[in-house]
Amino acid sequence: MVKKRILLYAVCILVAFIMAVPFLWMLSASFKENAEIFTQPIQWIPKKVKTVNYEKVMEEIPFIAYFLNTAYVTVVITVIRLLTCSMAAFAFAKLRFPGRDKFFLIYLATMMVPWHAIMIPQFITIQKAGLYDSHLALILTGSFSAFGVFIMRQNMLSLPEGLKEAAKIDGCGSLRIFTQIALPLSKTGLATLTALTFTQVWNDYMAPMIYLDSDMKKTIQLGLATFKREFDTDYGAIMAGTVLSLVPVVIIYAMAQKYIVEGVAFTGLKG
Repeated sequence: MVKKRILLYAVCILVAFIMAVPFLWMLSASFKENAEIFTQPIQWIPKKVKTVNYEKVMEEIPFIAYFLNTAYVTVVITVIRLLTCSMAAFAFAKLRFPGRDKFFLIYLATMMVPWHAIMIPQFITIQKAGLYDSHLALILTGSFSAFGVFIMRQNMLSLPEGLKEAAKIDGCGSLRIFTQIALPLSKTGLATLTALTFTQVWNDYMAPMIYLDSDMKKTIQLGLATFKREFDTDYGAIMAGTVLSLVPVVIIYAMAQKYIVEGVAFTGLKG
């Protein structure tokens, strides 16, 4: 038993180390000049720590504006997605109506449609609606998630049915049951969905590239892409900008990490 536990810990440490190596290399590269970044063997600790890459990020692009744009879009989409996914999940998990399970399967089937297949029709719709080159285009197209509904539904299925029946006896309607019982007891699912949505939207490159044109409306991912030019790439500046852009993601995961494994585990429950 002890040997198995030691072996398990060893495997976990090895996997964690393998996953941490790219981040450590990125952090190290952000304090080097381009000529030093790809030296062999790798110098994990720079001979001379330089902040020139961070200065480039702040001076050559409007990084603060990109950061605020990304934060605005990410927070708004995350909040709306939490609301839409939790409401849909409550309906699919706790309300009874004809064809409920069939509708859920059809909705879930949309996950199998690759985004690239709907990219052009979606762009035409946004353009026709006059929303091109606006953050509203990103918000509207990112506020719904079949995967988010799936996570929240599985989480709400674990709630005792007796709570709902007791609330009905006390005169509570569906809305009150949702807001005062289902949501407070679904903190694990909400935290998991928050972390996953925040990370996805914050790191998104394709959608902002398609829908945004004005420089001052761009997000961090588009801003960092300007350091990749036709004949050369400023890897040091890209690494420095990436380190800065990862700070909010790390904070969100640090706050929600104790809920994530438990929240994903709920997806294995029977519905």
